[in-house]
Amino acid sequence: MIFRGTFEHALDAKHRLTVPSKFRAALAGGVVLAASPETTAGAPRSIAVWTPEAYDAYTSAALAGLSPISPKARDLKRFFFNYSHDTELDSAHRVMIPTPLMDYAGLDKDVVVTGSGECLEVFDRARYADYSEDVLIRVPDIAASLGDTA
Repeated sequence: MIFRGTFEHALDAKHRLTVPSKFRAALAGGVVLAASPETTAGAPRSIAVWTPEAYDAYTSAALAGLSPISPKARDLKRFFFNYSHDTELDSAHRVMIPTPLMDYAGLDKDVVVTGSGECLEVFDRARYADYSEDVLIRVPDIAASLGDTA
């Protein structure tokens, strides 16, 4: 499934996120909550919501070809696996976001859930609004920097 769209949500007092209804079937077989590695200065940190199969494919692709004993590969592997949690949707279609991930992404009550292709991302709503506005301004330059492939 390709995850698309932007949805405003609120976490409850127990840090539970209600998954948007259109994605519940795709996540019914399990969920991996993971810190999303931000690589752009100024981008807010987020929590990614993956299917287990998609997260395994993502981490395998990111680590492919790296020496497993190189310091950078070990750090990246630790990031992927120390900051990810297997969970399931509860009967009310919610996932509880663990405190370390809440802290990593600076989440409070008001969040935005965005479709990011192979996963969902959960952002602090205010930080996402600033970031989104900036990205919309930069999209023409980003697209132009990729070159003309036609």
